[in-house]
Amino acid sequence: RDRGAPSVAAGLGLLAARHTPAGADPGPDERRLQAAEDALTAGESDLARDIARDTLRRVTAPADRVRAWMVVIDAAGQAMAEVDAVFPQALADAGDDPRLLALVRYQLAWRALLVEGEMTKGREEAAIAAQLAARAGDRPTELLALGFQAQMETLMGHPGAPATIQRALREPQDPRVACDHNGAGAVRFRWLIMGDQLAEARTTITALLREVRRRGMVESELHFLRGLAETELRSGHCGRALDLARESLRLARDTGIGEAATAMFTSLAEAAGGDVDRALTLAREAVDRAEEDGDLVYLSRALGALGHAQLVAGDSVAVVRSLRRVRELEERLGITDPARGRWHGDLAEALVRIGEPVEAQDVIDATRARALRLGRESVLAVLDRAEALVRAARGEQGAAVRQLTAAQDRLGKLGYGLEEARAAYALAGVRTHRPGPTSYDEATRLFRRCRALPWLRQVERATATATATGPTPAALAPAALDSLAATERQVAALVMEGATNREIAARLFISVKTVEATLTRVYRKLGIRSRVDIVRLAARRRNG
Repeated sequence: RDRGAPSVAAGLGLLAARHTPAGADPGPDERRLQAAEDALTAGESDLARDIARDTLRRVTAPADRVRAWMVVIDAAGQAMAEVDAVFPQALADAGDDPRLLALVRYQLAWRALLVEGEMTKGREEAAIAAQLAARAGDRPTELLALGFQAQMETLMGHPGAPATIQRALREPQDPRVACDHNGAGAVRFRWLIMGDQLAEARTTITALLREVRRRGMVESELHFLRGLAETELRSGHCGRALDLARESLRLARDTGIGEAATAMFTSLAEAAGGDVDRALTLAREAVDRAEEDGDLVYLSRALGALGHAQLVAGDSVAVVRSLRRVRELEERLGITDPARGRWHGDLAEALVRIGEPVEAQDVIDATRARALRLGRESVLAVLDRAEALVRAARGEQGAAVRQLTAAQDRLGKLGYGLEEARAAYALAGVRTHRPGPTSYDEATRLFRRCRALPWLRQVERATATATATGPTPAALAPAALDSLAATERQVAALVMEGATNREIAARLFISVKTVEATLTRVYRKLGIRSRVDIVRLAARRRNG
């Protein structure tokens, strides 16, 4: 155990238990429980659960029984609903002992979050657990409960989060809890990365990863691999992020721990620097697993990853469908910090693409209010990028260019390389001058620096389209409009008036899907790429 080989320790512990006389101290059941906990540390959840269940058939002491129940619950991982019947038994065994009650109430905090989707209730249970543990002098459990409370407060945008984090970081610290994936170190990392302190976040998570590897803490290693990958992805190091994410996925597959969460994050990394089809497959797997486990928290993250992969794949309608669900889920869960999932800009961008600028602006305004209150600078810059696309869709090209230029500069200064490149890409797409082969040079340079291969492929397609279309939409329009069918002309005319797809469908008594299909044909016939070009065409025609 001390040399970081918990799997070997579990096997030796079981062997020792077999040879330990009943009256010895420590006794055979104590050795079995320690072996179960070592198996958990090693990521051998099935073995840990089997040892604990076997021990529960023999032990009668409340402390031993509660300890065994905790192993059974921990072994369930994200699928906590599967062990729902355990909690009443664990509470009954705990009685009125504050130390044992603290252990059970800490697990009830996780149940409130994962099974019920009740973040506020989870926070309250964690606070009670911390108080009980402090009364019993159980510092490790107190630290874990404070870490959970701080995590909930961070996600909720609760004003008490910084103070709770400080409480969790106070001495004395327990060395094992300090590097646990639910401990204060992990909470501090999350606070740093959500607050745009990428360099310090990288230092923190690297140190945590090094320590849990030394101790053989497999589940924590998995969490911190994902955390380091996330830091690299935010920094625009897409190749490095992809390598780390794939490593974490291999570990998750080998151990069966956190597969949904790891598939979700690996999807994000694939969409940024790998293969978009693989990103879509992994995101759908994460959604399916989260729904199967009844895990609402990771379901929202998985849907966010799916929406992002769909955005990179160019399926805006699917993006909106996925991310609207995320918005509804997070409202229900009470997640208010937009730095948690960072899906808001993607939703607004996709809404613009399908002709819903009013809803896009609503998403931007609601998210901006929360980001301003919490000081989330990178979120605000991404929202400005999305708002510029709304302005471009309304024909406000000059304002859009100015806003995108400023957003790109801010994202670059904050160290968000991939988001900076996306701003440059958006800027090239809305400039008022005629598109040409060199229009996307800056975006190409930045995406190459990030090793963002899927985005580079998008730039190549956009450049090829710009080169192939030749004349501007204004020059093409007079002859091309004559080639449109009657319904196509009606739809194009309503787009020029600024109508959304829903408004067009209502006015022409057709479905929204028919509007989308008609617009696709209009784009092809006019040699343009989006409704933005139609609006731009209308403005140029009005100006003579």
